[in-house]
This record gives sequence, structure tokens and C-alpha cells, in this order.
Amino acid sequence: MQVADNMAVSIHYTLTNDDGEVLDSSIGDEALVFLQGSGNIIPGLEKAMVGKVTGDKFNVRIVPEEAYGELMEDMIQVLSRDMFEGIDNIEVGMQFHADVSSGPSVVTVVSIEGDDITIDGNHPLAGVVLNFDVEVIDVRLATEEEASHGHIHGAGCHH
Repeated sequence: MQVADNMAVSIHYTLTNDDGEVLDSSIGDEALVFLQGSGNIIPGLEKAMVGKVTGDKFNVRIVPEEAYGELMEDMIQVLSRDMFEGIDNIEVGMQFHADVSSGPSVVTVVSIEGDDITIDGNHPLAGVVLNFDVEVIDVRLATEEEASHGHIHGAGCHH
């Protein structure tokens, strides 16, 4: 069975950046299970999956526009420590829910200089070229319920 829209797909993958640094991997863990064609994974990987079958192994390089987008400088801001009222200990890497111009979002503290706290509302992988090493573990038709819900149910389901 080939990967196409409304197929339940299970893959193992290793994700690296262009420097070869491993950013994520399912190896040694459960396979990633997703509904093809429903936007459950980044667009570039979803496009690369089309036509693959169980047992296929492939590598794909995905540019930011087909992944988490370009790094947008206007999503990086310097705020006064006063904006973090009630939080005594702020550290680089901490994440907060915030209302930004595009709606609710997660921002990450990227630097602290005295009372100036720099936050970044970009996805952590924005602007990064992603390299996937993929093995297709299983391909099956999604159930009617899975297709209508837009995600896979059962083992490996991440909804």
C-alpha cells in the first residue's frame, strides 16, 4: 500500500540539521504515527512521504519554507524584567505562554542582560534546514473516525 491522503503512516526517523547535529529521533522509541494529508507533520516531509511503501528508507532535506518557516526578526523582543511579574527566577530556555499579534503563542527566553529579557516567539526550528532519515514502518487505510478527526487513534497516537 502506498502513502496517500487519509492513510495511517508509521515511521521511524532521525532528524538532523545541516551540521549533522541530531535534533530528534524516534529510534529506540515508538514509531511516529500520523494521518497523511492532514497537516499532522511538516509540509516538506508530508510531500516526501507520498508514494512510499512499508520498508522504504529514504533521506530528505527540507528547507525552512517547507518546515517551520523562516526566522522572523519581529518575533524577537527585548522586554523589561518588570513584564515577568511574579516570576522570581528567569532563566534562558524558559518558555511562557503569551498573547502576541497573531494570537496565543509560546515564547522562549533567549538571553538575559541585567533587567533586559530577550524573548523569541519563533518556533525553535524556524530558519533551520532539516534533514530526515526515514524508514516507513507501516501504511494502512485510516478508519473513518480517524479521517474525520484528522488524526490517528491508538498506539503511537499523539493527539
